[in-house]
Amino acid sequence: MEPFKNKVWLSSPTMHGDEQKWVNDAFEKNWVSTVGENINVIEKEIANFIGVEEAVALSSGTAALHMAVKLAGEKLYGRPKVGDGTLKGKKVFCSDMTFAATVNPVVYEGGEPVFIDIELDTWNMDPEALKKAFEIFPDVKLVVLAHLYGTPAKIDEIREICDEHNALLIEDAAESLGATYKGKQTGAFGDVSIISFNGNKIITGSSGGMLLAKSKDDAAKVRKWSTQSRETAPWYQHEELGYNYRMSNIIAGVVRGQLPYLKDHIRQKKDIFEYYKQELKGLPIELNPFNEEHSLPNYWLSCLKIKPEYISSMITNDYEAFYKKEMGKSCPSEILDAIANINAEGRPIWKPMHLQPIYQANEFITTGSGWANGDDVFKCGLCLPSDNKMSKEEQDVIISAIKKCFE
Repeated sequence: MEPFKNKVWLSSPTMHGDEQKWVNDAFEKNWVSTVGENINVIEKEIANFIGVEEAVALSSGTAALHMAVKLAGEKLYGRPKVGDGTLKGKKVFCSDMTFAATVNPVVYEGGEPVFIDIELDTWNMDPEALKKAFEIFPDVKLVVLAHLYGTPAKIDEIREICDEHNALLIEDAAESLGATYKGKQTGAFGDVSIISFNGNKIITGSSGGMLLAKSKDDAAKVRKWSTQSRETAPWYQHEELGYNYRMSNIIAGVVRGQLPYLKDHIRQKKDIFEYYKQELKGLPIELNPFNEEHSLPNYWLSCLKIKPEYISSMITNDYEAFYKKEMGKSCPSEILDAIANINAEGRPIWKPMHLQPIYQANEFITTGSGWANGDDVFKCGLCLPSDNKMSKEEQDVIISAIKKCFE
């Protein structure tokens, strides 16, 4: 099987030309700082699209998460002493299967993440495990939830559990912009939420993110913090800790040019997902699941999970994987190697946080006994090339390479 001449990426930026128009506009008007029309426009457009009071444009999704955690911590526990985090010594319930950026801001603010296992219907935080976590740690007042790979979690159940325990909910919708649950946009369920415009997201600014706020006061506070917490005095007056987190007007120009194409990107990603589902039907695998009655994902990444009984012999450590070829069976490492050999990009599933060396000492809550659901998905799953510029012919070659792994 001949490798592709041009690499097929996991999920790369798709530019349309409008992005350059608004970047040029920033240059022509000399708004090349962290203020300008592009920022103002995308904040209003995103707030209206998601259905929240305000959106605050920031330098990254991680910066937005940090500000969300700080905001929630201050609401719960008050303003800390300078040098202390708002969550100092407090436990926080966090999604276990996610990128580390979801969790790290809790630690930035002095908190202690407690990881909640996934359920297998959506690969997101398990509401039953969250209930169990509150039984074990009833004093916890903050939950950080991520929607994995663009698929909404069982958000109404999780929201109800949080409300029962007077806990705030931070919704990490970095991967799920445009996805809906019961007709409502992800990012609209949390007490504070975030989205990301990182280079591989459904729409991009090359970088950047947004905090989604439910009040003008919350948005004003985050805008202040993100511009070094300068007070309204005629000189540089600072009464609390600040950060350099505001989005550039140039990055905002790229986002402004991308926004009109969000629905097109979702449709293209859905076509990729459906074609994988159709053409891989005979294999002992499943694609990342979702509740078809309630959820409409944005299909950001198509992921594949091999049925456990069809996993070939495999040994892994923290840095390497070794596998043995077995007829009728395969494993994520073999499929990823096969994809790489044809000059395409796949990725492993996010390694659960409770398995990460940095967080192995943290509490982990699962409803199962022994093997966790997240461990199973990580061991058996991978992310497939999902670039919306990929042709049907290229996808056919990738599918053939996957099938050969089971021969």
